[in-house]
Amino acid sequence: MEKKNLSTDTTPDGNGHGQYVNPLETKSDRIKEAGELYGNLQEAEEFGYVTRGLKSRHIQFIALGGTIGTGLFLGIGSAFTTSGPLSVLLGYTFTGCAVYAMMQGLGEMATWLPLPGSIPQFCARYVDDALGFAVGWNNWYASAITLCAEISAASVVMQFWSGAEHISVAVWISLIIILVVCLNIFAVSIYGEAEFVFASVKIITIVGLLIMAFIIDLGGGPKRDRLGFRYWKNPGAMKEYDSTGNTGRFLGLFNVIVNAAFSYSGVELVAVTAGETENPRKNIPKAVRRVFWRILFFYVLGSLAIGVLVASNDPHLLNAQNNGLAGAARSPWVIGISNAGIPVLPSIINAVILTSASSSANAFLYTGSRYLFALAQNKQAPRFLLRCSKAGVPYYCVAITASVAGLTYLSVAAGGPSTVFAWFQNLTTIASLFTWCSICIAYIQFHKALKAQEVDFNTLVFRSRFQPYLAWISLIYFALIIVFNGFDVFVGEHHSHWDITNFLAAYIGIPIFFGLYAFWKVFKRTSLINPADADIRTGKAALDAEVWPEQEPRNVFEKIWFWIA
Repeated sequence: MEKKNLSTDTTPDGNGHGQYVNPLETKSDRIKEAGELYGNLQEAEEFGYVTRGLKSRHIQFIALGGTIGTGLFLGIGSAFTTSGPLSVLLGYTFTGCAVYAMMQGLGEMATWLPLPGSIPQFCARYVDDALGFAVGWNNWYASAITLCAEISAASVVMQFWSGAEHISVAVWISLIIILVVCLNIFAVSIYGEAEFVFASVKIITIVGLLIMAFIIDLGGGPKRDRLGFRYWKNPGAMKEYDSTGNTGRFLGLFNVIVNAAFSYSGVELVAVTAGETENPRKNIPKAVRRVFWRILFFYVLGSLAIGVLVASNDPHLLNAQNNGLAGAARSPWVIGISNAGIPVLPSIINAVILTSASSSANAFLYTGSRYLFALAQNKQAPRFLLRCSKAGVPYYCVAITASVAGLTYLSVAAGGPSTVFAWFQNLTTIASLFTWCSICIAYIQFHKALKAQEVDFNTLVFRSRFQPYLAWISLIYFALIIVFNGFDVFVGEHHSHWDITNFLAAYIGIPIFFGLYAFWKVFKRTSLINPADADIRTGKAALDAEVWPEQEPRNVFEKIWFWIA
């Protein structure tokens, strides 16, 4: 990308607060912004640009529930059976804290410069062009494979209902692919509305499940049996995994940490949407702060609720995990509620799980296409990928990312959808961890760049606390998981776990990422960027010139709604 040092002082008051610009934005507004980023107005007019079609409520609900997929409803069951309730609670809490710390730094960067598919651009601008290339293609690959994982999971879920198991898995895969492509190809506002509805269903369901778990635990279920923490005593709070004693319990905890990384994957979606968000300087910080509540209420309290509802050695749970039963039959939520004597819920929960899988597939098709778009902006992918429809959708990026979903048809053979889902889960976990590490590195360098270029931190619209120390802690935490995520291939007192498939699934992402970095490093002969020379301003002047009118609530209902959305 051609680097230009554009000052924010080009606006009337010199403080980045320009004249009012219609938030709906004309085509010329977006072309002007694109031309500033591309360094070529003629090219921007030829290709077009994305539009800011995501409203505040879209962003807030995407932040709260956008990428909550099968991990919280299904994937958590396998960790629960191998590690026990306390290990699950601690594993999701530790990983959640690291993810939230990472998101604080990402939110600061995305608020300073809200660009579409922003993460590769931040890495290229603040660290090294080669890192931008590596993380961009890694992110695209991770999103595309997670798209396959969620479609595969949805096809598993469909087999729960009577009669559906007689229909070919290929039919369900095709229907879900068509659905998510249609939601992404026409206009970003359609994607936003779909995610708003999907996220609302997930949020309402999880809140309802938490309340129900609390009631059942206190003896409010049909059996009037007060559960308390009996399952933490028998069969125990922390189960031994691959070893005995404290070593086995620690390995059980680490196994959950790896599992939790998959469940949290995609949490960075909020920053990816920054380039298509209305009033990003207000809505992005608001959404980033809400990631904390998403982690606390949905993942931490969710793992605690499961721990009091069902025993980790429950025969129904063990049978479901070992035999790959479909949909809600594998969910520890449903098993715990069924044990309490409430038989009506499995089909309802199964429908929600299907909605969650479809929602996540929808979200990862969006993020994958925007990562490709960002790579094209960085001149690290073919320029034709910049071409957008009149509605501002990069349709070539959407089409190429959606084509990878064809890999999901492996579910028809190769051991069935449950096996393929497990493959995809392993592959995407390591890719997500590399993304998070890259975000932390980019933020550390961004923080140095602000200092070196004498930007007053007090002038930042969103400033994360305790930085850059939080970024360093998160970076070390994620790096350790990358190195040891395949520990069970090597560890085991009673039997050998060595399996070439599991080894490759755990570690193939490492040579892929560093291979991408080395390729661009050698091919373009890039060098690490000095913080004093980092490009923290290109494209910022046009964004600073936009002023979005404040909406004042007219009554108490609007006041509540504005707080929510």
